[in-house]
Amino acid sequence: MRSVMARHARTVGLLVVFGLGVPLHASAQAPDEPSFAVDVFKRVVFDPTTYVPATVAYQSFSLDWDTSQVLFQHGFKEINPRFTVSGYPRDMPISYQAGNRRILDDALGVFGTSLLNNLIENVFERALLQSSPDHPRLIRTLGWIERITFASYLTYRQSSQHFQQAERNRQMAAQSGFR
Repeated sequence: MRSVMARHARTVGLLVVFGLGVPLHASAQAPDEPSFAVDVFKRVVFDPTTYVPATVAYQSFSLDWDTSQVLFQHGFKEINPRFTVSGYPRDMPISYQAGNRRILDDALGVFGTSLLNNLIENVFERALLQSSPDHPRLIRTLGWIERITFASYLTYRQSSQHFQQAERNRQMAAQSGFR
């Protein structure tokens, strides 16, 4: 996961460097219009599709981890190798604090993926707006569709299994009489 995050960070860094180096002619930009880099930055930072996938992923990861704790206290093993002491499935779980750190790392990875997608989409959108100024509504609408679709897919992909596992954990604890 860390190598993926490192690649995302490098890619974002390169895109920012290249994006800032894009020459904009004064005639191509209205005086009251923000610069290319400032506009892209603001649109990515203030776009909820940048943050929602990571927030929901963090909640689902935490819910799964928290509902597992009562089972661990009664001798159950962890199936996810990322959360075991040995790194193999069906082994002793790592500490609660270590699990929370891994959850935060994983959620930050989701955030990085979402941020990277929104940065790339906004760079393309801004470039399209400059090359086709007659169709701003169409270009902006297609951009929103892409960002919402990507955020929805990423959120579902990262979170659905954890929400389901949390429910199974609750049911197992209730059936076993654990509290």
